[in-house]
Amino acid sequence: MDALYRSSRPARLHRLSRRQVVLDLGWGGVAVAVLAGCSTGSTGSTGSTGSTGSGNAASSGSASSAAAATATSTGALAWKRVDFGFVSAYLLVRGASVAVVDTGVAGNADAIGTALQAASASWESVTDVILTHHHPDHAGGLGDVAARASRASIHAGAADIDTIPTSPRTIVAAADGSDIFGMQVVATPGHTDGHISVFDRGTRVLVAGDALGNTGGLTGSNPQFTADPAQAAQSVKTLATLDAGTILFGHGAPLTSGAAEALRTLAGAL
Repeated sequence: MDALYRSSRPARLHRLSRRQVVLDLGWGGVAVAVLAGCSTGSTGSTGSTGSTGSGNAASSGSASSAAAATATSTGALAWKRVDFGFVSAYLLVRGASVAVVDTGVAGNADAIGTALQAASASWESVTDVILTHHHPDHAGGLGDVAARASRASIHAGAADIDTIPTSPRTIVAAADGSDIFGMQVVATPGHTDGHISVFDRGTRVLVAGDALGNTGGLTGSNPQFTADPAQAAQSVKTLATLDAGTILFGHGAPLTSGAAEALRTLAGAL
């Protein structure tokens, strides 16, 4: 769904994507309130298979229906996409423990809670909350999520921490190469200065945040929202060395087949 806003010229209207409204207004309460109110009834994005993106089609429907979907198991690590319609969060499950990667905008904690229940887990199961970057469509819901996941450590890239104002407790800097929830932190700056991705070597699952996208085939960071295009391109090349079998995106359908080859092709074109 597109959102309309009125510019400084009273008689002129501009049509922007919901993501653009969130990023333009930043952490402002108006943008968060409007989008949170719309997210429950929104239709999810559908990823398409292209020359460099062979991902499965994204499931359509409300955030609540997406949250109720069966968790996808990849060996020792299971993952569940929580589709808010224009952006996604992910649950990573190991046994009785859960990590939440990204939170969406404010107001999405209930959908994440529903997803936890569908995975036979609860907020008490959450040991880690990982933010790929500071943009409010990924970190805007942190306050509510962290309050409910009261036992969880919160992680983000060091360069982004000061621009995440909604955390109820200290955010731990996630250093390149460090381990969180049994996953390797991969510094992927460019989309934002402190953008990070996480990679599970055992199951080859990569959670790429916005370092990659798959809304119409596999791409790098969306240029419209990229702080440093040269760094973003280098980050794609870094991710291409990981031999990922599954890629989970902030925007677009998870890529579950041909991921490594598609990513190498993309990196080679940059």
